[in-house]
Amino acid sequence: MQSHMSRNVTEAMGPTIERLGTKAEPRILFSSDFNVSAEVLFGFHERKDAFALLVPPWQKVEIVRPPSSLEVGTRVVLKMFVGPLWKIIEAEHIAYEPGRSFTDRMIRGPFAEWVHRHVVTSLGPNSSRLVDDITYRLPLGALGAAAGGWIASHEIERLFRYRHAMTRKHCEA
Repeated sequence: MQSHMSRNVTEAMGPTIERLGTKAEPRILFSSDFNVSAEVLFGFHERKDAFALLVPPWQKVEIVRPPSSLEVGTRVVLKMFVGPLWKIIEAEHIAYEPGRSFTDRMIRGPFAEWVHRHVVTSLGPNSSRLVDDITYRLPLGALGAAAGGWIASHEIERLFRYRHAMTRKHCEA
């Protein structure tokens, strides 16, 4: 039986943020509405430079292997400064619905588990919604969640606020 944390929704400046899941396996949804069609919004994510545009300036990241597409099986490899060490992060796209959604899963990196689903929904001819749905687990189970849960949640929220702002900048310009 999985207990759920209380629903916590934040909207102030940036995406709406919903915190779901449990302390051991958090789930965070970031949702923003855009004044562009779903085709434009999804098309931004298909750009070869999209991933690089979404890396925040405060993160020390080297893109070793950028994504070649959003299709299933595509891998992304990063070298990222995490805490006091450089870590290799590798993710693989595990689901793809052209024009609608794609999902990536971390197969190597600082999380015990990381699954990130990107969903674009049309709200009208020039209106769309982006939802980033992230489920993750920290290493070391309950100890990892207790020791690093707040920091991880804060950094993920900071990252996705930035990503939604950059998506808006590049799509609505």
